[in-house]
Amino acid sequence: MKFFCHHRDRPESLALRLALTEDHWAYMDGYERELIARGPTFADDGETPTGSVHIADLPDPAAARAFAFDEPGYQAGVYRDVLLRRWHDLLGRTMWEFPGRADEGEGYLVLGLGSGPAADLAPPRQDDLVAYGPLVSDDDTRWLGTAALLRAPGPEAARAVLTADRYADIEVHLWEPGGRR
Repeated sequence: MKFFCHHRDRPESLALRLALTEDHWAYMDGYERELIARGPTFADDGETPTGSVHIADLPDPAAARAFAFDEPGYQAGVYRDVLLRRWHDLLGRTMWEFPGRADEGEGYLVLGLGSGPAADLAPPRQDDLVAYGPLVSDDDTRWLGTAALLRAPGPEAARAVLTADRYADIEVHLWEPGGRR
């Protein structure tokens, strides 16, 4: 089962986040084989971290909760909240297999939250997409939204990957592929 996890930083937690960087990376090293995509999100300045995204293939919802909530930054209070949802991988690849050019456009996380009939179940343009798929309930019976990691020339172009009127809210965050540098 694949899971989408977005840890969102608490205000004023940057110093703590930076102090825990090595602990975070060491923790994620333990999930190297399970990771489909990862990386930090940033404020509009492109410098200030606002969160961390991880997409992982894990055995079940309990393992996903352990992955999300045993993370050192979460344990230390870096994050204000965590969005953890089961996720369907519509591209069938990891971010390391992304065929596009990493230097074309900015990286974005586009997160559409919704309910009711599923929307955007077919990726609109695969050449810009790093990861893409619907967010669903743990029992896989309800569509809850769509998450996409992509390269785009700007936030409006990134937002256009989702059908705006099908979501209660669409968030667009600057995102950078992550891992050890």
